[in-house]
Amino acid sequence: MNEGIAARFHARCGQFALSADLQLPGRGIIALFGPSGSGKTTLLRCVAGLQRVKDARLVVNGDCWQDDDRRIFLPSHRRPLGYVFQESNLFAHLSVRRNLEYGMRRVPSAQRCVARDRAIELLGIGHLLERMPAGLSGGERQRVGIARALMTSPRLLLLDEPLAALDTARKREILPYLERLHEELSIPMLYVSHSPEEVAKLADHIVVLEAGRVLAEGPLAEMLVRLDLPVRFGDDAGVVLEGAVVERDAQWHLARVDFGGGCLWVRDIGAAVHRRVRVRILARDVSIALARFASSIVNTLPATVVAHGDDDHPALVLVRLRVGSGSLLARLTRQSAARLGLVAGMSVWVQIKAVALL
Repeated sequence: MNEGIAARFHARCGQFALSADLQLPGRGIIALFGPSGSGKTTLLRCVAGLQRVKDARLVVNGDCWQDDDRRIFLPSHRRPLGYVFQESNLFAHLSVRRNLEYGMRRVPSAQRCVARDRAIELLGIGHLLERMPAGLSGGERQRVGIARALMTSPRLLLLDEPLAALDTARKREILPYLERLHEELSIPMLYVSHSPEEVAKLADHIVVLEAGRVLAEGPLAEMLVRLDLPVRFGDDAGVVLEGAVVERDAQWHLARVDFGGGCLWVRDIGAAVHRRVRVRILARDVSIALARFASSIVNTLPATVVAHGDDDHPALVLVRLRVGSGSLLARLTRQSAARLGLVAGMSVWVQIKAVALL
């Protein structure tokens, strides 16, 4: 099977035009990121076949769903995909169990690749099966909606801002379940979001959209440290490092995470030793020094200045640094950068507060 998603769509709706020609990974979570009106949902609807456009082509892991040059077009109901909207759209007159069974009936038993019990366990909804949708919280409804989408045994899962209608507490409740899907299922997911936190926690690959155009796309780690993108994360600019928990300090409630080229002490959230984790480091929580010195900051690492670029305010600058095989961003005032004499290739020390690691 040819791995990967090839998606080409050129659409116009009134004054809005979408132009996308993408070669995306065939597994993992691909975030479609951009401000409101950038074309994220339109692109998702084109992938789902809900919005038919000319000059389009869509191939998902070797299966052609649409190719206008060859007059191929699978309607939505024939595309093996699951679609999760901002609202769960559960059938109000059916229990959770019967909502899930409705999803299963769409797929012949011989073609089912996600077992019902597995989906129930992954989303943590076993205790909700006899409940009616009206008796569920917003987070519970979304978890059931995702489970129902999985019951269709999709080859591709589409999630259109699934957390947008939830408050902060409910978002934090459902994010761990989405992380489990990411870790344990091989189904590729297109995830629409304008939340930097969601993208940093979940995405492997990111597509940045603005005004209907694809500004850039690539692996998350590479995209987060680019200084040339006009669409930024604002105050949430930063990086994501992947590593493993190698030690837990019970006395101080800290855990040590090793990544390529260094280690970081973070708050202990109970992750088991040897577990792979992501650590998000915001640029505003990174400082730069010319020499190592004793301070209250737990994490001090040697680094090399790679480049610097404009930030959202003229008083500020973003500095890209290399730490081992990983990268960091630091947000400084231009005055501080000039005072330190920062130039590409310069050796420095970076300081990161353990309490700032997310």
